[in-house]
Amino acid sequence: MGKILIVYGSTTGNTEHVAEVIGGVLQKAGNEVVLKNVTDAGVSELGDGYDLTLLGVSTWGDEEIEFQEDFEPFYQDMDNAQLQDKKVALFGCGDSSYQYFCGAVIELRTKVDTLGANVINEPLLIDGDPSVARSEIEEWAEEVGRAV
Repeated sequence: MGKILIVYGSTTGNTEHVAEVIGGVLQKAGNEVVLKNVTDAGVSELGDGYDLTLLGVSTWGDEEIEFQEDFEPFYQDMDNAQLQDKKVALFGCGDSSYQYFCGAVIELRTKVDTLGANVINEPLLIDGDPSVARSEIEEWAEEVGRAV
């Protein structure tokens, strides 16, 4: 199977939970999975030696789209990432009562598209508590895993 990197940023623990569920599904399918908090990852790792890179982020801000504080510097440095023709999948958590539901994920999609990445699936957007969406998360992870 493949080698997969999952980088996530999580302030409340929701995106971390989603990353762990996705990682578990992908590992159970026989993949080697490296799970990293964005604070422990560098953009130079993206796509480097991995068959698939997953990025997870939550969205903050009501009046404008804001990345969570720990993900913002990583996002700004992503112009240096070597993602040309690399397989990438995106996921994130948000609250649909806000104007820009999962807007950070959409911004991230624009960034990886600009870098020439091959986004393999529609981003997974979780509204509210991810524990109630576990089956949706697992199903998405299985779909993504088939692209490895």
